[in-house]
Amino acid sequence: MRPHVELIAEEDYIWHNAELIGGSGRASERRLSVDEEDGSSSLRVDFHTDWNRGPGIHHANTEYYVLDGEMRIAGKTIGKGGYVHAPKGVPLDSIFFKEGTSLLHYREYGDAGFDSVDSVKAPRWSDAYGEITVIDSEAMKWDEVPNPGPMPGLMIKYLKIDPVSGFYTRLVHAREGWTDHRLAHHPCYEEAYTVQGRMSYNFGDLSMGTYFFRPARVKHGHFVSLEGGATWLLRSDGELANWYSQNEWVRWGADAVNYGPDGSRMSYSQSSHNLGQVPTWRSEHDLNNLRRSVEYQRSLGQPDVDYVQHGEGVDKSLAALGHSHDHSHDEHGHGHSHDEWPDPKTLEHPEERSDGAIHNWGAGRKWEPGMPIPAPIISTLPVRSRSRGRWDGDGM
Repeated sequence: MRPHVELIAEEDYIWHNAELIGGSGRASERRLSVDEEDGSSSLRVDFHTDWNRGPGIHHANTEYYVLDGEMRIAGKTIGKGGYVHAPKGVPLDSIFFKEGTSLLHYREYGDAGFDSVDSVKAPRWSDAYGEITVIDSEAMKWDEVPNPGPMPGLMIKYLKIDPVSGFYTRLVHAREGWTDHRLAHHPCYEEAYTVQGRMSYNFGDLSMGTYFFRPARVKHGHFVSLEGGATWLLRSDGELANWYSQNEWVRWGADAVNYGPDGSRMSYSQSSHNLGQVPTWRSEHDLNNLRRSVEYQRSLGQPDVDYVQHGEGVDKSLAALGHSHDHSHDEHGHGHSHDEWPDPKTLEHPEERSDGAIHNWGAGRKWEPGMPIPAPIISTLPVRSRSRGRWDGDGM
């Protein structure tokens, strides 16, 4: 499994010698996210010299995306935006990266192993499927996303879709002003590296070089695309479905044994709302856009609630539990009776306690229309790098 990484800036991370087996040249990598169980990795690679490698077979589904510089494969030269996908077990032709090139490098369902072969006509592995993909994404046109959220303005370029697993890699662009005031979760993981622009959302600011790896069913949202819009290379390990939450809350507590006043016992409780009770880092521009997103949704005839910034207003956990002055059982209450809450087991994916990823609550699991929709999961301590600061619990 991979940890929940959200949010890091890649420049905060150290460099390692790049694990590019069988190549000639020198390169370094930053390890954005790694699965230590199966070797899956998301890496930023810089080439300090010209680098090349002959034909061979990767031990993982492998991707290369050129951020800057030049790549040459099978005699074809591609600059910024060049993209290669090599399925596990399928021979790839010779590949070359020019000195100074920087790229994103992904390995999925395998490690950095590479077996050299004489040519691309060498036998593929018996269980391999798919073909080599080589794309100049700069030459592709942007397509409108058909269901972009409450507001229009999301664009997409599909680079690779696995016809068996639904795994896909795509470029996504949010035009300046695109906003979604809700929190979404998905049945699959989602990861992205920001290649252009800036967007504000519940975990902070996505700017050039920022990265996240978000396990399945972790909430995220309150998006506002800022000046110039923003663009990401985005990957998911299955077909995306969008499920939305509002008025979210988390509360926890315990009986302290020896850390109350003067080392005494005490009972305490805290909520995600409490974490957000500081002057918000969101700008007035952000807040205005989020409110406008609600109004746009209503203009389409969709019922919606007012947007209230995290940490402001009534603590929703107290309201829901019936302990605020606005009790859920009062005739004027806005909360819900505990009797209305569903059986917790109905909020899970039907296979999460029995499949091969039982140890991983946030594993991507296949979901199809008609199946029960699993609720979000809680992630309270995502990996963050130092320049991203402290998360205020928005969307926890």
